[in-house]
Amino acid sequence: MPNRHFAKKPMSSISSESQESAHSLKRTLGAYNLTSLGIGAIIGAGLFSITGLAAANNAGPAVTISFVIAAIGCLFAGLCYAEFSSMIPVAGSAYTYSYATMGRFIAWVIGWDLVLEYAVGAATVSISWSRYLKKFLELFHLHLPDQLTMSPWDSITQADGTVITGIINLPAVVIVVLVSLLLIRGTKESAFVNNLIVAIKVSVVLVFIFLGWGYVNSANYTPYIPENTGTFGAYGWSGILRAAGIIFFAYIGFDAVSTAAQEAKNPQRDMPIGILLSLAICTVLYILFAHVMTGLANYTEFKGQDGIAPVAVAISHTPYGFMQKLIILAILGGYSSVIMVMLLGQSRVFYSMSQDGFLPKVFSEVHPKFRTPWKSNGVFCLFVSLFAAFIPARVVGEMTSIGTLFAFVLVCIGILVLRKSHPELPRPFKTPLVPLVPILGILSCLLMMVSLPGDTWIRLFVWMTIGLIIYYFYSRHHAKH
Repeated sequence: MPNRHFAKKPMSSISSESQESAHSLKRTLGAYNLTSLGIGAIIGAGLFSITGLAAANNAGPAVTISFVIAAIGCLFAGLCYAEFSSMIPVAGSAYTYSYATMGRFIAWVIGWDLVLEYAVGAATVSISWSRYLKKFLELFHLHLPDQLTMSPWDSITQADGTVITGIINLPAVVIVVLVSLLLIRGTKESAFVNNLIVAIKVSVVLVFIFLGWGYVNSANYTPYIPENTGTFGAYGWSGILRAAGIIFFAYIGFDAVSTAAQEAKNPQRDMPIGILLSLAICTVLYILFAHVMTGLANYTEFKGQDGIAPVAVAISHTPYGFMQKLIILAILGGYSSVIMVMLLGQSRVFYSMSQDGFLPKVFSEVHPKFRTPWKSNGVFCLFVSLFAAFIPARVVGEMTSIGTLFAFVLVCIGILVLRKSHPELPRPFKTPLVPLVPILGILSCLLMMVSLPGDTWIRLFVWMTIGLIIYYFYSRHHAKH
């Protein structure tokens, strides 16, 4: 492969891009908003469903230990993200970091991979948002037509045996369009709405913890680590490790904070705070939530449940039945902020790739009044809406996870490369214990990638093949560096 494919973007060029101008993104976000963005992306419905399932099938009450292990794995990658985002404070996240350290070809690969993580992830989450909206309205005896809440590839069988096939998932389209319009209006306004949503869902988690704590039955913690059944991953320490791999995906999202670096008021100080503080806050909430949940009900009661059912089982051991409505409300809020942060991250990655010539200029055009990449937001509004309306969620659910882990691996490698190639560069935040932390980050993420199903790897390969075709026929001829 010719060496030009590994041409790196000069750090001087990146530094000039980070300067605010009338044609650049507007710097409006402080440490609080960045932390809130991270919490908004991390706390989704996974907390309410995955916790009970991982306890029932893998770890028992020791699922709290699994959350700690998963958090440590995320911490390795988070420390690497924090160093990069403080020294390269521009939009683009892992794409920009890869361009500066490993060259244009690797940068294109990671940029295309981030499309997988953010755009496909936003579509998948919006489909689930639609499902929970329908469930929430039914609690108030309001019923949405099944045909308008499913893709044409989905169907359900009613009690009388009638099979109903979907036409379009309309609620999923509505939430994507509303969030996209908000993002076009401005990052400051989007951050305000996100702060409100985060306040609601964190409040619900805290209410569950505080009200449930008084009804915890300590007998449910015995045995704390159930004896292994003889199968790897079925309880015992192997079960704790398997559960850590499963609930790792409840942490995904903190990396999206780094895509907003060019809109941070003081990125050198605030980006590391936003990334690491959001991860720390969510870890504490996750551990407390899991502790109360497995204390209210014996872990065996969660078997065979799905959706919010594990939490509903735990709530049934308290006199607070109203919490079930609050949990669904928190899930709707959680999904809304996840969609927002994913679409924000996607448009910022494409903004950076367009500025570098990898993509058409339309993706880096900034609105003269709102100072947002509005055309990029519009394109992805259309793309994600169509995906959410007509494609079933199960097709691409795990593609988001493998895309994220791949990004983590390349960011950890990037820290090792940049420490070797540019040791003189100022680093407002330095990843500690290099090379140990990046190496542990690489190994832990690769281990979790290997544990994913084989068809997920096939879809990643197909997606990357499409990306390479675009690179060779367009991007490599138009790249500026």
